[in-house]
Amino acid sequence: MGTTFISAESIRRNFAEVKAGMRPKEAVEESNRCLYCYDAPCIKACPTGINIPSFIKKIASGNMLGSARAIMDANPVGATCSRVCPTEELCEGACVLNHSSKPIMIGDLQRYATDWAIRNEQVLFKAGSSNGKSVAVIGGGPAGLSAARELARFGFAVTVFEAKEQAGGLDTYGIVSFRLPQPISLWEVEQVRQLGVEIRTNTRVGVDISIEDLRAGYDAIVLAIGMSKVPSLGIEGESLDGVLDAIEFVESTKTAVRTDIAGKRVAVIGAGNTAIDAATCSVRLGAANVKIVYRRTAAEMTAYAFEYDFAKKDGVEFQWLTAPVNITGDAAGHVTALECIAMELEETEGGRAKPVAIPGSNFKLDVDVVILAIGQTRHFSLIEQLGIAHKRGIVTVDALTCQTSDPQIFAAGDVIFGEGQGEAMVVSAAQQGKKAAYAVYKKFAERIQEESA
Repeated sequence: MGTTFISAESIRRNFAEVKAGMRPKEAVEESNRCLYCYDAPCIKACPTGINIPSFIKKIASGNMLGSARAIMDANPVGATCSRVCPTEELCEGACVLNHSSKPIMIGDLQRYATDWAIRNEQVLFKAGSSNGKSVAVIGGGPAGLSAARELARFGFAVTVFEAKEQAGGLDTYGIVSFRLPQPISLWEVEQVRQLGVEIRTNTRVGVDISIEDLRAGYDAIVLAIGMSKVPSLGIEGESLDGVLDAIEFVESTKTAVRTDIAGKRVAVIGAGNTAIDAATCSVRLGAANVKIVYRRTAAEMTAYAFEYDFAKKDGVEFQWLTAPVNITGDAAGHVTALECIAMELEETEGGRAKPVAIPGSNFKLDVDVVILAIGQTRHFSLIEQLGIAHKRGIVTVDALTCQTSDPQIFAAGDVIFGEGQGEAMVVSAAQQGKKAAYAVYKKFAERIQEESA
């Protein structure tokens, strides 16, 4: 294919935040629609338990600082969640006004309040008095930051060990800029840092600092490492130039401007939120055509409904009941086509319908780029170095305390997602981080009181 030119400035504009925030008049009017329910179902529907009627009432009365504090007190990544939470399934889905008109725009109001705090450079919380205990948090994503924030408020000396250049994890690197600008996540990181939490970036536990040093140097450890890279498909042609990891691809658009996708035909394998992000990124990078290839149907896709609608509006095409067979390339080693086979769903007893290939239904899609978005692998090496119980890399924890098989180590976030544990949402990771922090505090509470007596 010929090269299509797209300027770096055009790409920057394409990656500007899509949805505008509420205007003051609109926010006040929407706040005044709220019934301020005493036994509010929206609070119960929020995994972090934000007092939603309270923060909305504060907007209506002009108490913006109080509103932002109410949100961030319950959810240390509340600014991010105002943009990326599936609110129609959570708080807004539970709003009592669904029965009579339309739900309160809770997510937009949450963004309005936290955006105010960001613009006005508010420091919302203070660290607690030192209790003489220390905690190492491995991973600076939503779960790790939430744990660190709560622990600092309990008076622990906290150090976060983050492998990347910046903390924030998925929020900083893994969610497309036009939905979540990076400065939002970095502001949340700063809210934690300003509590006196030490955040050591570019530091890999087990490589740059040993497990033994962590065990000896800290009273407790919170493991919040998230997930690793996208696994391979196990088909021929995956080493060709033009086959990309969706996680790395989205991250590249958060840290630089890339012009190599312009004019190209892109196939994204998978139908989760990361696949949608990779597809919509490709559109904004100037791809000539973008297809999502999925072996099941729209009914089985794991992406949120609003993500699916967003992709369709962006012109992304969907190739349902289609599985990749191999990737072919030219003599120079560049991708030229994706060979696929048609699938059909076969019912299973009491389980998810199983996709089965239809013999002889092979066909080719002419593409230049194949982006793999078929889930993520686990950090097996680090988990095994820690010596804690796990099932295929999913760390086993006590449901109430997030404590692992090692009483010194607690875990939260995607590292415990799977096997019936947790949910793969930013807001769920934040709540798990809080739970782990509370459990650490309870573990040491009696000892702290004895030592201070």
